[in-house]
Amino acid sequence: MDEIGTRNPQSGIETTGLSDLASLRWNLSEAELVETAVRRGEGQLTAHGALTVTTGKHTGRSPKDKYIVRDEATEDAVWWDNNNAMAPEDFERLYDDFKAHARGRDLFVQDLIGGADPKNAIRVRVVTEYAWHALFIRNLLIRPSEAELASFVPDMTIIDLATFRADPERYHCRSETVIGVDLTRKIVLIGGTTYAGEMKKSVFTALNWALPEAGVMPMHCSANVGPGGDAAIFFGLSGTGKTTLSADPKRTLIGDDEHGWGEDGIFNFEGGCYAKTIRLSAEAEPEIYATTRRFGTVLENVPLDKARTPDLDDGSLTENTRAAYPLHFIPNASENGRTGHPRNIIMLTADAFGVMPPIAKLTPAEAMYHFLSGYTAKVAGTEKGVTEPEATFSTCFGAPFMPRHPTAYGNLLRDLIAQHGTDCWLVNTGWTGGAYGTGKRMPIKVTRTLLAAALDGSLKDAEFRTDPNFGFQVPVAVEGVDSGILDPRSTWADPAAYDRQARKLVEMFSKNFEKFADAVDAEVMQAAPALPMAAE
Repeated sequence: MDEIGTRNPQSGIETTGLSDLASLRWNLSEAELVETAVRRGEGQLTAHGALTVTTGKHTGRSPKDKYIVRDEATEDAVWWDNNNAMAPEDFERLYDDFKAHARGRDLFVQDLIGGADPKNAIRVRVVTEYAWHALFIRNLLIRPSEAELASFVPDMTIIDLATFRADPERYHCRSETVIGVDLTRKIVLIGGTTYAGEMKKSVFTALNWALPEAGVMPMHCSANVGPGGDAAIFFGLSGTGKTTLSADPKRTLIGDDEHGWGEDGIFNFEGGCYAKTIRLSAEAEPEIYATTRRFGTVLENVPLDKARTPDLDDGSLTENTRAAYPLHFIPNASENGRTGHPRNIIMLTADAFGVMPPIAKLTPAEAMYHFLSGYTAKVAGTEKGVTEPEATFSTCFGAPFMPRHPTAYGNLLRDLIAQHGTDCWLVNTGWTGGAYGTGKRMPIKVTRTLLAAALDGSLKDAEFRTDPNFGFQVPVAVEGVDSGILDPRSTWADPAAYDRQARKLVEMFSKNFEKFADAVDAEVMQAAPALPMAAE
């Protein structure tokens, strides 16, 4: 077997169980990986030097094909209502077949770190079949120093063989795509999908499993910090503005997607960003746009024109077009991925029902309620006759990556908020003046103005009213913002229609939260929307 690059003599490929490979390429640089990917036909260079690739039929994650091994350690600790189980013997059979599939192949290894806080980090060895997958994960995780590489022994191993096809009968899985996660042995097997995001989310899943026991809160969020050390966390599901709103040129970016909150403050899990690029513009998001024109960036499913210029407005392959790039491509990014305890927490929702106000202040109990709810809304689909928005509740703003019961994370968050006196805000980046199809998207200028007031502390001094549907506090007036937009009911042409829509959304919240009723205290239950008030 040919071995190229920096091999670690202390642990080597034996940590993966793989053998009889054609070649093994260790810790290749960006230039070497791009060169190899292009030569092997895995992607093309754009006119500006980025590598563009397509991911085939999987243009996003496959959460229904992800399985956690159900063993003695996980039996009573994993939230099985949210996670698919795999028997240990099925995982072992899958692992053996992965080893067989790898024989005679050219593979790539990247030794990387998940977690910028050395006390709470995991060393990850990632083995991939594609060079561009190795580049992707090299961009997304933290690169060890040369000294760290010299003595690198992995805590966790990911093997991603995109051409492997799972046999559902043999492994008791759902399809030919499989993501098998053994949390006890810290091994992840990814097969039957070319979508690279499965690798990064596997690391997130492992940290979500391990950190709560150490009193560290793992979070699906972006984070930044102002010049005065005023750190902020932005929770939000895809499409709510988590990456966009945290990329503020006046503030230092800690990270755009995954963080921990421990005794020393916030720390990034990653060393890069994975930003959506559909309809990205240089005017609205200059820092992110600039990364799409840099060598080393991976562009997923972004079509090129004849001049090989990426068409960021083209969603013909998927609306989920992405750019994966190292954090240092953002000019104001943190060098160490760490900052102090957050002064503000922002929970983002894109409410397509047009009911939520553009900003509301939350008590700690309300923050836990909305954190466990994890609400956003998808716009009407393309199916004939579908005209209504669809509510989405993803607990902790990241249910697919949460191995433990959500209250394990919710209680940690509430305790940290109380301990550090953090202010919490709910921000609607969705629709105003009506639901999707009638109203309009919340102006980004309004959102940024309200966020700035929350982050600089001035919003705390505003006059507030109690929202009749949700019970949280909504500012009556904010400098630089039309006061009318702060009261969503007044923006609707038909206030009675607003009331009907509001009641419908409140009922959705209440129904969704029924599953947590026995797991939270009375204070959190009292933070729920009040149906009788909503009906008036």
